Amino acid sequence: MVAHATPGTPRLYFDDPALLAFEATVVAHARLDDRPALVLDRTAFYPDSGGQPGDAGELSGLAVEDTRCDDAGVVLHALSVGSELPPVGSAVRGIIDRDRRRLHAALHTGQHMLSRAMVDEAGAETVSSRLSGAGSTLDLDVASLDERVLARVERRVARAIEDDLAVRQWFPEPEEVASLPLRRAPKVTENIRVVDIGGFDLSPCGGTHCARTALVGALHITGVERFKGKTRVNFLAGRAALDELRARSSSLAELGALFTCGLHDVRAAVERLRSELQSTRDALGDVRARWAEGVADRLLREASAAGSSRVALALEGEGVETLRALGQRLTAREGVVAFLASRVDDGLLVLVARGSGSGFDCGAWLKRAAAAHQGRGGGRPERAEGRLPGHVDWAALVAATAE
Repeated sequence: MVAHATPGTPRLYFDDPALLAFEATVVAHARLDDRPALVLDRTAFYPDSGGQPGDAGELSGLAVEDTRCDDAGVVLHALSVGSELPPVGSAVRGIIDRDRRRLHAALHTGQHMLSRAMVDEAGAETVSSRLSGAGSTLDLDVASLDERVLARVERRVARAIEDDLAVRQWFPEPEEVASLPLRRAPKVTENIRVVDIGGFDLSPCGGTHCARTALVGALHITGVERFKGKTRVNFLAGRAALDELRARSSSLAELGALFTCGLHDVRAAVERLRSELQSTRDALGDVRARWAEGVADRLLREASAAGSSRVALALEGEGVETLRALGQRLTAREGVVAFLASRVDDGLLVLVARGSGSGFDCGAWLKRAAAAHQGRGGGRPERAEGRLPGHVDWAALVAATAE
């Protein structure tokens, strides 16, 4: 078998994309990061490039953990640290990790179809892509994509998979390359390899692909996000896409069981729950406000009777929202400084706030208190929040503060 002439190590997968075992000769020893590596006279291992991870597998029983190429196109087969390298000139048998190769081929073929569908349905050109079984990405030159466009794109790709289109991979002559309606311009000027997905997409690419689109199995867009001013599409293909869809379906089924409704009624059930929760929060807020009003009035009367502008209170088990509600009510009185705390499981929640007309620096006071007691907190002169250790005597700490 003779690989197509390319710079560096001859690549056997160009002539036979399905090749998973081959014979080769060791021509050099090398290093890849901190690992020993082998250079062969030819290889069927795909090296990490073009957004596609490199192949893994073994060479005569030695585990190949990663495969990359240098600037000259020489493929480096990285072995486990401590591996004993076969001598230069010795013959080795290479075996490609079948599942990893199939996954990457499905992802790469799926990415081509996804990029084509994005152009056709959204006028969105692919800027870059990165493939991974854990989750692949496609960066597009558009600001956003709505759900309707994404649905059309997924349907286009699904139809191409169902149609089981033949995938052709070849090195056309320069004259032919110039005449082909490629989706994007080649990144190299020589030895341009073209991948034709049954007329659906035609692109220059040196990666591995499925022989037919049905082998992709499925493609699923898992999310869209803004990234560096562009749009990043997250997707899965092959078995990973099916696993994700199964996991999501199982989660929906579990929610349906919790809400005692069908899968398609889960959203309505969640919306009802959200509405009920918001109503409960509103009612709780009203109760908290009335409670804060009553407590604040009592504390202010006591402070006034004592001739003080400062109010201190330590509660048990209340959250920061309760402290804020009480603080807001207290500081509506001009000149008041409120020192509020609530003892919870992991310490003491604290809030210090002042009313208009007071020159007390709440942030500076709490910062000093936190530093003295190995706590944390701070804020503005008008209001500060933090947390102190549970052993702190809040009443004594406040009492030590001069008027």
